[in-house]
Amino acid sequence: MWTVVYIAPNKATAEMLKNYLSGEGLLVMLRSIGVPHLGDSGSVEILVPESEVEEAHEILSTVIGS
Repeated sequence: MWTVVYIAPNKATAEMLKNYLSGEGLLVMLRSIGVPHLGDSGSVEILVPESEVEEAHEILSTVIGS
């Protein structure tokens, strides 16, 4: 099962974080949320397999400092 680990404010940020997580060996999927007409400016969920959630949170905390 895929689990949301972060909601990026836009597609560019989501792609950057996806590339970083993928580079660390994690499987990553992006899913746009919100209003479709916002295009690349809309929020994007970053999802990983349930088994990789803890590792993804650790990696994201070093990248985005949360």
